[in-house]
Amino acid sequence: MAGRKRYSVMRDPVHGDVYLTHEELSVLDTPEMQRLRGIKQLGTAYLVYPGAVHTRFDHSIGAVHVTAGMINSINLSFELDPAATLAISDEEARVIRLAALLHDVTHIPFGHNIEDQDGLFARHDSAYRYTRMFAPERALGAKLRQLGVYEDVFSILVKEGTAGRRAIPPYWSQIISGTIAADILDYLARDAYFSGLRLQVDPRVTSYFKIDRQSGNLYIDLAKHELLREDILSEIVRMLEARYYFSERVYYHHAKVAAGALVARAVELSVRAGALTEDDLYDQTDASMIDLIERSVSGEGVDAHLASRVHELCSAFRERRLFKRACVFPRYENSEVQEELVARYFAGGRPGADSERAAVEERIADLVRFSTGKELEVIAYCPAQKMQLKEARIHVRWPGVEGVQPLAHFQDRVPRLADLERSYRDLWTFYVFANTNDPALLAKVSEIAQQEFAQATNVYDATSLS
Repeated sequence: MAGRKRYSVMRDPVHGDVYLTHEELSVLDTPEMQRLRGIKQLGTAYLVYPGAVHTRFDHSIGAVHVTAGMINSINLSFELDPAATLAISDEEARVIRLAALLHDVTHIPFGHNIEDQDGLFARHDSAYRYTRMFAPERALGAKLRQLGVYEDVFSILVKEGTAGRRAIPPYWSQIISGTIAADILDYLARDAYFSGLRLQVDPRVTSYFKIDRQSGNLYIDLAKHELLREDILSEIVRMLEARYYFSERVYYHHAKVAAGALVARAVELSVRAGALTEDDLYDQTDASMIDLIERSVSGEGVDAHLASRVHELCSAFRERRLFKRACVFPRYENSEVQEELVARYFAGGRPGADSERAAVEERIADLVRFSTGKELEVIAYCPAQKMQLKEARIHVRWPGVEGVQPLAHFQDRVPRLADLERSYRDLWTFYVFANTNDPALLAKVSEIAQQEFAQATNVYDATSLS
C-alpha cells in the first residue's frame, strides 16, 4: 500500500533510536528470538560487573542497527567509486539485516563456558543448531520460509561447505561476523556501557567500509593518493586493542571463569549420568537451565552422590559461592607444556580427555581428604588452546599493494598486530579451583595439584585467597 510505514522505531540505550522493519519485528516476536531476553550477553560476568545484565536479545537488535549503518556507508562509497566497488541492493540489505538479527539465536545459556572454554559441546554456530532452530515446524523456521528468506539467511550464518548452503557473495557474511563487523561493533559498545568500563567505540568506523568489486570482499580502504591513511589504521588497531582489553578485564576475568566452571561442571556431570543431553539446552534461558539441571538429577535411578554434587554446584552458583583459585598456570609461563595440558585435560581435546581430567581431580581431592580430613570439590579448568586467538582477518587496501588483503598480512608493517596476537595467546590459563575459603586448605590443594601437574609452572599463592 502506497505510503505505508516500512519501519518502527525502538529506543536502545547504546545507539539511541533503532529502526526495524515490520518483517524484522515479526521475526523478533517468535518464541525462538524472545528466548534471547533470558540469556545474558556476558554470561556470568554480572557476578563481577553487576551492571552486565544486558542480553543477547538487546545485542541482536544493536547488530541490525550497526549493519544498517555499514550498508549505508558501503552504498555511499559505491557512488564515489562505482568502477572499483559494489553497492548493496535493497533485497540484499533485507536478508543481511535479518541474518544480523538472527546471528545469536542458537546460543545456549553460558555457552562460551560450556562450548569454547570447557569443550563439552560444539560451538553455537554449528550447522546442526541452525538447521534445528530454523526447522519448518518451529515458529522461526516457518516465518523465514513465509518471508522467502530461509535459504539466504541460513547460507549467511553457516560456514562454507555446509550441506544446504548455497554460494553467496563473501560480504554478506563479512558484514555481520568479520574481525571488525556489526557483531563486534555492537558488543564492544554494549559491553562497555553495561560493565561500566570507560571505553568508547567511535561509530565513525562504519563509514570506512567498502566492497571490492573484483573479489566481493568487504574491506577498509587504507590508501589515499597512494599514501597510508594512518588515521584509519590507528582506529582499526585501537578497536582491536579494545577487544583485547575486554578479553583481559571482562571475558576471561578469573571470577567469571570460576562461575562459568560451576555451571559447566554441573552440566557435564548431568550429561555423563545420562540425565541431560545437549538438545535439552537449546530452548533454555539462563534461569531455566539451572532449574533443568537440578531436575535432571532429581529423579529415580540417578546416583545419589552425583545428584548431591550437582545440586551443590547449582546452589553455589545461585548464591555466588565461587570456587577459589588454588593454582594458576598461565601460558606465558607454560608455553612449552600448553599443548600437552590441552591434549590431556581439555574436554574437547580428544576422546577420553574429560575422563582423564576427572581422574586427576579425584586424586587431588582424595589426597586432600587423606591429609586434612576435609571433603572438597576440585575443578581442573583447562580451556581450548586457541580460544583467544584473534587474527586480524578484516580485508584492507594497502597503498602500493594490488587488490585487497587481510590486515594480518601486514603484521610486519604494523607491529602492534603481532603484539596483540601474542597477548591473546597469553590469556590462556589453566586453573585449579576448589570450594573452600580456607587459605590452609587451598595451600594443600595447591601443593598436591602442583605435584600432579609437575611439568607446569604455578604463579599463584593460594594462601592469599582469590
